[in-house]
Amino acid sequence: MADLLVHLEPPYKVHISSSALEQMIVPHAVIVVIADEAVALLHAARVTALLEAAGSRVVLLPVPSGERCKTMGVMAEVLSKIAAAGLTRDSAIVALGGGATSDLAGYVAASYLRGVAFYVLPTTLLAMVDASVGGKTGVNLPEGKNLVGAFHQPSAVWADLSTLETLPSRTFKEGAAEAFKHGLLTDGALCDAILEPGFGAGSAKLEAVVAAAVQVKIDLVQRDPFEAGERAYLNFGHTLAHALEAVTLHALPHGEAVGYGLHFAALIGKTLGYSDLTTLTRAFLEYQRPAGLPNLEWRDLLAFMGRDKKADAGGLRFVTLQALGAPKLERVSGAVLEEAWKLFEDEFLR
Repeated sequence: MADLLVHLEPPYKVHISSSALEQMIVPHAVIVVIADEAVALLHAARVTALLEAAGSRVVLLPVPSGERCKTMGVMAEVLSKIAAAGLTRDSAIVALGGGATSDLAGYVAASYLRGVAFYVLPTTLLAMVDASVGGKTGVNLPEGKNLVGAFHQPSAVWADLSTLETLPSRTFKEGAAEAFKHGLLTDGALCDAILEPGFGAGSAKLEAVVAAAVQVKIDLVQRDPFEAGERAYLNFGHTLAHALEAVTLHALPHGEAVGYGLHFAALIGKTLGYSDLTTLTRAFLEYQRPAGLPNLEWRDLLAFMGRDKKADAGGLRFVTLQALGAPKLERVSGAVLEEAWKLFEDEFLR
């Protein structure tokens, strides 16, 4: 097992192994498990039995799968149910599922009684390497993704790699986009590992890749817990990605949108005269094989990008890479963005 310590206040650990669920500790008398409804069918009985065997009373609350759970309506419904279940401030919320589930459950935990303990049991690669660590929680609005939320750190993360074996290959590769992004933000070693033939849920190197990807996020979060500066680098590729999700009404899954977004960000860097990383990001898209894109209008995407959380009073900002491991948060001219978009269009929309 890899045990990674997150040095925040309070500190917590990310436990990564193929049997993490059997080793989890959630020391609370009453626990609400907020579970993706599809994941609940696969893993909820096991999780509930383990928690009850430790003496806890467990309330299971299935929620819609994926981004469909990240609405104010679902959140209000969940809050009402946990109030009816009699949760007190010393109770705990446990997220069981992917990144969307942990986003919702974390925001519920941050909001109920102004904050109760929160634990994450991620069951997708995306959730393990990204959403479960760092304390970002929230839901979406029709106007954009993750516009409502709070910072609320988990008390522990138990990432059981065996749960990844129940994922469709497409879903596993969604999460690989976030791990690949962490490779671009560092020395590229993670990128090479992901592009090796045979990388997948059963890979012998999986624990090492997950641990390395999580450590990249931990390092940035520790230096910038509230995204006042360099933590924004973790949004590399996400400005276009979130716009693609919004404009397709989330028909394009997050990880696949990120795959496209990484390539678009690399095209921006190339247009600006930085190191050309497009060969690397194109190779990732060939590995991931995301769904094709519908006909898209740049002005429609730009409207959603204008609401991106990296935007400030001066307007839109992008994370760019001057080279591998050399990210930068900067304003990019409309002319550069349009040139990069034309290159993107030529590859994927014509």
